[in-house]
Amino acid sequence: MKLPAAEPEEGPVIVTTADLFRVAYGRFAVGAYNINNMEQTLGLFRGHVEAEAPFIIQISKGARKYAGIPMLEGMIRAAETMFPEAIFAVHLDHGDEQTCYECIDSGFYSSVMIDASHAPFDENVAITRRVVERAHAKGLSVEAEMGMLGGVEEDIKVDEKHALLTDPEEARLFVEQSGCDSLAVAIGTSHGAYKFSGNQGLHFDRIAAIQQQLPGCPLVMHGSSSVPQEEVARINAAGGKLDPSAKGVNEDEFARAVPLGVTKVNIDTDGRLVWTRVQREYLRDHPADFDFRKPGALLITEYAAFIVNKSRKLLSAGTLADLRGALA
Repeated sequence: MKLPAAEPEEGPVIVTTADLFRVAYGRFAVGAYNINNMEQTLGLFRGHVEAEAPFIIQISKGARKYAGIPMLEGMIRAAETMFPEAIFAVHLDHGDEQTCYECIDSGFYSSVMIDASHAPFDENVAITRRVVERAHAKGLSVEAEMGMLGGVEEDIKVDEKHALLTDPEEARLFVEQSGCDSLAVAIGTSHGAYKFSGNQGLHFDRIAAIQQQLPGCPLVMHGSSSVPQEEVARINAAGGKLDPSAKGVNEDEFARAVPLGVTKVNIDTDGRLVWTRVQREYLRDHPADFDFRKPGALLITEYAAFIVNKSRKLLSAGTLADLRGALA
């Protein structure tokens, strides 16, 4: 199923997340990126068109509050018109039950994520099941979460000591009982803040064990930014105070995770680092300038380059032609 406003004569544009996963599973991972403003949106589309890669636009509760729902949807619709060759899905990131229902009923989203991972197993299943029933009735797919990632994202905060790896057997039971279409698993990544502790590492044995229990089920990696040391160093050289030992997920490991069922990879912190580096360096080097469009234009270019690199690491670069044929 394709959502309204796609252009059939140009091929699919906004598609369902399920369609992307069907083609991508075992071949490549689809990058999922949060947007908050125009510059991010333009860089996101430009970079994926250049890389010839599909992508998922993620909208968080924080972004909905910051930019406003009409503004976010308007930016995406405008970019869709400007980049008709792009293929992408629109996804609610870390939604609570009520927000999921709002997005399902809006007719704009391809999929929603219900995050009830903080709740006991049975309650998580029950909440997810309710969202699944509502979403499937409208042709949308649902991402759910098992295990708890450490770190901070939006209004979610989990101490590292309370972070738990997803249990493979519980994951199988959860998917069977909830009916969710994809599963975010805790496999060694962490959300924003804890990436600056430098202790990340993927547990490939755990990913393989989960895939064995859930063959064919798309797995999702949250907290998957790499926090390049060069970006941190440049930010600090321009007045920042980030931990110089900061590092996240080794982006060369994405390719190892793809055959194990990892089909969606969430990347947010790295994009924020690009924004911070561009702004700090520009203001440092142009202290008399007050035209915000100049660093904004630079950010679009730099963000697009960041997207091209990530698409290559995710193995999704160069897949648009085959994807377009598969979705026709």
